[in-house]
Amino acid sequence: MIDFLQRNAMRTILLGMLLAFGTPIMQRFADLPSWVGLFETAGIVLVLVGLAMAFLFSGKDSDADPITVHSPVGGRWLAMNSPASKVPSHGVRAYGQAFAIDLLHEPEDGVRPQFGTGSGMSDPKEYPAFGEPVLAMVDGVVVKAADRQRDHRTRTHWWSVAVMMLEGVFRELRGAGGVVGNHVVIDRGDGVFALVAHLKKGSATVKVGDRVRAGDVIGACGNSGNTSEPHVHAQLMDRARPSAAKGLPMAFADVRLGGETRDGLPENTAYVVA
Repeated sequence: MIDFLQRNAMRTILLGMLLAFGTPIMQRFADLPSWVGLFETAGIVLVLVGLAMAFLFSGKDSDADPITVHSPVGGRWLAMNSPASKVPSHGVRAYGQAFAIDLLHEPEDGVRPQFGTGSGMSDPKEYPAFGEPVLAMVDGVVVKAADRQRDHRTRTHWWSVAVMMLEGVFRELRGAGGVVGNHVVIDRGDGVFALVAHLKKGSATVKVGDRVRAGDVIGACGNSGNTSEPHVHAQLMDRARPSAAKGLPMAFADVRLGGETRDGLPENTAYVVA
């Protein structure tokens, strides 16, 4: 029951926001019967119910030791939404992402456009992460490989982030696939599944049933799904389907963190070199 509540909390909140904010806008521009105003009230109730589902029935995160995996990227990457800084790393446990991490490419000899610069909806090709190889984190069998979604333009001004939040409502209604975008899931064979998300359209180099080794190239970084700029989202989970999974803690093997080579994950705004 707790799993069900957690999986549907964000969807409930976003649907409530759509009703709460959309109803008065429609009433302003159209002559609607007075009872339509009840949808605004229903939206507020749904937001409150969703928040309760997310925080009052949060369940328990795994307290197991981190599972050591191969880094999904090579080179120098900046960490955001890292479980080394907080859990759940993305603020919610939905889609098995309690211990997920986001990685943005910032090569030593390159420049990554900063938030607030440019048009706010730039071509993702302007970002050094776009097209970078994405690697298998574990040995195993591919159980999901999806790469048909488009790479949308970035959302890198406050106004375009607001657009992304509105888009997120519809992506949430589509389910996990709308949120993670193009992605690959690998079954390690012992109840551990590795997911990498937001891949470039058409970049998957594997198909369902393929056996891969950790470190194999399985796709390229893109800007598909619910993302503001090209980056790699990586996580471990206990089931193949993100919508039904719980997140599992992980650590990247033999990476450069803060001047030393060790197993671990970078904290928010820190770099990892693999």
